[in-house]
Amino acid sequence: MPPAKTSFVCLPCRASFKQPYPTPARSAKSDERVCPRCARTLIHVGSAFAPPPRRDTEGWRVLSLLLHAGIRFHKSCCAGPGYRPRTLREVRERMTYARRTREPIARALVRPELP
Repeated sequence: MPPAKTSFVCLPCRASFKQPYPTPARSAKSDERVCPRCARTLIHVGSAFAPPPRRDTEGWRVLSLLLHAGIRFHKSCCAGPGYRPRTLREVRERMTYARRTREPIARALVRPELP
């Protein structure tokens, strides 16, 4: 059986690549993935990731904000990664909520409903 694969992303190229999972036994530096287009480091986003189309600049901007906030797309036991905002409006609403309530930004961004 082939090894399981997960998604890696290059934000400057707006490209997603499926590659084998990083091995925990090796050091993080030796398991660093490089983009075949621009030779920059790829970001491990998880196996439940569906990339936006390359021409969707807003979708890639939202993805960049999520990744820089530390949010990834890993599967849980029986479900996908849970709620993730898809538009800049949803991100702005959750960032405003986080500033108002002093909730951590990463937690506010994955909140499906705002009170």
